[in-house]
Amino acid sequence: MGFYRLSAALLLTACLPVAAYAQDVEPISVWGRRANDLGRATSASEGRIAYADFAVRPLLRPGELIEAVPGLVATQHSGAGKANQYFLRGFNLDHGTDLAASLDGVPLNLPSHGHGQGYLDLNILTPEFVHDIGFKKGPYSAESGDFATAGAVAFETADHLHGDGLQAWAGQYDYYRAVGSKALSQDFMVAADLSTTRGAWSTPEDLKKINLLGRAIVGGWSITALAYDADWNATDQIPRRAVEAGTLGRLDAIDTTDGGSSSRYILSARRRDLLRGLDTVVYVQRYKLDLFSNFTYFLDDPVNGDQFQQADQRWIYGGALTKRWTLGDGWSARTGVTARVDDIGKVGLYRTTARVRRETVRQDALTEWSTALWGEASKSFGKLDATFGLRADAMGADVDAGDPRNAGEVSDLLVSPKLALAWRVSKTFELYADAGRGFHSNDARGAVITVDPITGDPAERAPLLSPADGAELGLRWKRGDFMLTAAAWALKVQSELVYVGDAGFTEASGGTRRAGIELLADWRPLPGLNLTGSYAATHARFTGDPAEGDRIPNAVSSVMSAGASWTLRQGSTLSLTWRRLGAAPLIEDNSVRSRPTSLVNALFVQNFGKASLMVEVLNLTGSQRDDIAYAYASRLPGEPAQGVDDVHFHPVEPRAVRAGLKINF
Repeated sequence: MGFYRLSAALLLTACLPVAAYAQDVEPISVWGRRANDLGRATSASEGRIAYADFAVRPLLRPGELIEAVPGLVATQHSGAGKANQYFLRGFNLDHGTDLAASLDGVPLNLPSHGHGQGYLDLNILTPEFVHDIGFKKGPYSAESGDFATAGAVAFETADHLHGDGLQAWAGQYDYYRAVGSKALSQDFMVAADLSTTRGAWSTPEDLKKINLLGRAIVGGWSITALAYDADWNATDQIPRRAVEAGTLGRLDAIDTTDGGSSSRYILSARRRDLLRGLDTVVYVQRYKLDLFSNFTYFLDDPVNGDQFQQADQRWIYGGALTKRWTLGDGWSARTGVTARVDDIGKVGLYRTTARVRRETVRQDALTEWSTALWGEASKSFGKLDATFGLRADAMGADVDAGDPRNAGEVSDLLVSPKLALAWRVSKTFELYADAGRGFHSNDARGAVITVDPITGDPAERAPLLSPADGAELGLRWKRGDFMLTAAAWALKVQSELVYVGDAGFTEASGGTRRAGIELLADWRPLPGLNLTGSYAATHARFTGDPAEGDRIPNAVSSVMSAGASWTLRQGSTLSLTWRRLGAAPLIEDNSVRSRPTSLVNALFVQNFGKASLMVEVLNLTGSQRDDIAYAYASRLPGEPAQGVDDVHFHPVEPRAVRAGLKINF
């Protein structure tokens, strides 16, 4: 189905009753607060969240900050130092893939990564350093490029954060954290976030993490230095059969040597010239990851075990320039150019035992580059605002493979049209129609491969760029202290990456199609009380009627969350969040499904002038459900050589209480 045919199909989809999805889809509800975007937004599914709206949000991990975006969920199937799994619009965004993210204009996704394409590690974030969060869903914005098919999230930090202060936290499972910031002058500040925890697992997680931030304002430029470093032990997913037989506890590990270390250093400069309408960003990054995992235990190697190491070391250079224009006859425009080079000195896969290398499966070096030109032109036709966009992306790579048969050069070009219509029916009611083409890139090694590095068999190449066509209809309505938005959307992806549990990696699959609806409400019934909620339903399938089935593994079609923020009296705030991750198919024929999981978190804050007491309770109800689950074959000692097909799950972390004291200088 082409771009325009998909747009027409969405118009028909939006007219169908929600009951059409009832047998395949459960509802999604998310509670969170958004700003009033009437008269500014170009779609119903975009918005911006201010610091005040997530400052009192309870968080188990930094990556869960992304859950402030309605309908977006972050889970984990390994150690806390590893990137989260993200779920949005029926995608299991395996550490990224179809979800783009940036920090102060610097892209965070990593193409051709050692663990997974588009790897997105948000552990680099410190929630207290983030000033606001902008988000856009679907491929309708010309400004959004690689990986921004399901959505794009932009995190912004403030030049002077939120005032000088120091926080000290302590909690169960030997959790300790210190966060502080200090303005050394009007134009220079430093901040730090240090944390460590034993964790709730039988094998100590022993997470040690440090985040450092420095910023100086020089000649109108904001110069930022950001450093992140972490190492940890991991409890990966475990087989359900062993837990049900009583031979393994929910918090136990089979391979107690899994874990890893990671670091990322970013130096960036940004200048926003409002008078000239210019926004300029340049950056350099240094990134490293060593990750040790064992998902199948003793299936491939009954003697040494199946642990493997994935390594990635790279430098990243890039920048972006955006310009706003005022044209004649009521027209305005935005144009932009981006460029990026990933100099990947080593990306490898190795067989290991207890983190000691036994065999090199593959080790490569490559240089991957990308550049883009984009533009948007907008004009009001009475009550109708129209934005026409066009984006051109060029990408290429030179792969220096350890096996010369898998070396080579590849390049590709994609042109993506965009359209956004906003009709201001009244001061309180707005309608939207959006359509566009986006894309995600595939691993450059898979675009030049000729032989499988393990078996030596001929291997099929994947395209470097995989287009996605999407469209959306929506509305936004406000009455007093109540705001409602709704959207019906559809998305078709030419090919996407899916998780292969029995091998511990992702591979390119066939095309997919998804369609769904979303509702979001924000209500302030009483002074100091904020309630918001959203509902969504997603129908996700492979195209082409594949013989093995058309269900997309781990394409979660339901998430329920709820929450409230209540100022009890002056200086006292209570926040509650509830999130339910619904069931999903685990294999293509839908014969095995994951189980729904509900979590409740709470945060109480009491201010005493310059000091604040904070008490956080995570997993308040003590849920023992799954954080995430997969279906594949694995082998424990004494089991058949071919292994046992089973559900492998990572449990949610047990209830934990944390207390913190904050002092403002």
